[in-house]
Amino acid sequence: MAKGSSSISRTAVWILLGLLIIALGGFGATNLSGNLRTVATVGDLPISVERYGREMRQEMAAVQQQTGRALTFAQAEQIGLDRAVLQRLVAQRALDHEAAQIGLSIGDANLRDRILEIGAFRGIDGEFDREGYRFALESSGLSEAEFETQLREEVSRTLLQGAILSGVVMPDAYAETLVNFVAERRDFTWARLDESNLEAPLETPDEATLRAHYEENISEFTLPETKQITYALLSPDAMVDQVEISEDDLREAYQLREAEFNQPERRLVERLAYLDEASAAAAAARLEEGAEFEALVSERGLDLADIDLGDVTEANLGEAGAGVFAADVGDVVGPLPSSLGPALFRVNAVLPAQFVSFEEAQPLLRPEVAADRARRLVEAQAENLDDLLAGGATLEELAADTDMTLAQIDWNAESTEDIAAYEAFRRAARAVTVEDFPEIGQLEDGGLFALRLDAVLPPRPAPFAEVRDAVLEHWRAAETEARLTAQAEQQLQQLSEGTSFAELGMDAIREDGLLRSDFVGGTPAGFMQEVFDMAVGDVTIQPDEGAIVVVRLDAVQDPQPDEETTALRDQLSAQANQALSQDISEIYNSDVTLRANPQVDVQTLQAIRMSGP
Repeated sequence: MAKGSSSISRTAVWILLGLLIIALGGFGATNLSGNLRTVATVGDLPISVERYGREMRQEMAAVQQQTGRALTFAQAEQIGLDRAVLQRLVAQRALDHEAAQIGLSIGDANLRDRILEIGAFRGIDGEFDREGYRFALESSGLSEAEFETQLREEVSRTLLQGAILSGVVMPDAYAETLVNFVAERRDFTWARLDESNLEAPLETPDEATLRAHYEENISEFTLPETKQITYALLSPDAMVDQVEISEDDLREAYQLREAEFNQPERRLVERLAYLDEASAAAAAARLEEGAEFEALVSERGLDLADIDLGDVTEANLGEAGAGVFAADVGDVVGPLPSSLGPALFRVNAVLPAQFVSFEEAQPLLRPEVAADRARRLVEAQAENLDDLLAGGATLEELAADTDMTLAQIDWNAESTEDIAAYEAFRRAARAVTVEDFPEIGQLEDGGLFALRLDAVLPPRPAPFAEVRDAVLEHWRAAETEARLTAQAEQQLQQLSEGTSFAELGMDAIREDGLLRSDFVGGTPAGFMQEVFDMAVGDVTIQPDEGAIVVVRLDAVQDPQPDEETTALRDQLSAQANQALSQDISEIYNSDVTLRANPQVDVQTLQAIRMSGP
């Protein structure tokens, strides 16, 4: 009987063990089943499930440390963490395979030296600790052989990458070109001419001229795509008249803001604290002898900003309050006790007490309390309005049966008037389609709205009658530019030959040593780029919305041979070399990976996905 019982017990143990193996088959315990040991093979080198899991756990822990939130495997997949880890491991194993193919490795002695250099394996005496080495590897889930193999591969991989990237530098001309682009300077003279500089004033155009200009520049007078929207609105302002405010309500609001309305006397104070009473007393004695308070502050290695307490009440200063508040403006009192030790206090200003009575505060409180009550009334109707819309009510019915009002707007991306001033409405208007049913939305001020798209008007020319004034303004600007350009073109040759702007009746400005990145007020967009594209002596005309800018390039200054330019050149060279090294590394790694022909085990990855790391 005992034998039978023992046999049944052993059978039960094996059944339970088998079930455990199946349950853990997805990850970590897969080796027990003899299946799913690698997630990929690169060349003839495997990427083990354990290594992939270890890397995934490290990456997930890093994300958790940055965000402060635990990351599940499913969330890691959503942000592409699993793919990034697999891609990195494939790239590493491809380099390992390449190093093995060319016979690149380190010897046992070199490996030993590398291990001895790792601080985590040293004992209290600073020497290599054999037991500490074994324990550290066990804690990481690695055997000594696995760790030493990985370390050997890592060193070989580093040597291979170093050999590929060593000596990779960009030509000096590259950095020099960039320095010239950034640090070259220009000297130029320029003048802005507007309608007042015309030789003859502009005449008033007739209707035919305006209509012709309208047709020739129709794109300037084309309306954008417009949505015709009907909306219902319930704003707090519309509910204010329904709000009843009692005196008790106002007194309650007054009490909540009493600290704002009633403030005790305050003083602007500086505090210079010392470590002990003797030091503070010695400083006070020096002040009596004529020393400056600022000098005492400087001796402590402080600025006045460091000791400024701002405006404080007598209660804020504790035991020192009475003494400080008995002093006059400009007085230095002390030593007096403070939270930092004995201190000298200087009074810089007195802010008198403020008292606003309840009666005086009422004009301020009443509209605020009313607005708050109105917002609450609006909020209380939100659910009912939503239910009405869900039940099939139209916006017109809402306006007829509730406190909402009905309105219409022709809305486009540039609309900012009335309800279009609210971002919540603009967001809803951008998204709405003719198939959408109205829904209750909330505006920034607490108001409620619902909208319906009635029609979408495509881009179309605005009627001439509606934009006639804009057409006239546009014509004047274009005509002014054209006539000023014609005037200036007659003087370009003289300016190019060195005639001064003043001799030609232009009020000019001289600019010296400007960089490409500098801004010159009163000039059109792209002005400095135009200047830097000019040759010395060139004169150009740039239109600027009803005016023109005439500019002559007088000189080109090379980058200054100073420390700033040298630092810029060194920085650009380092950045260029780093970028080139990175590009070569990526190209080489891609080629090595392609030749290693990586094969990913989709079945294993699916099992890991199902169980998580």
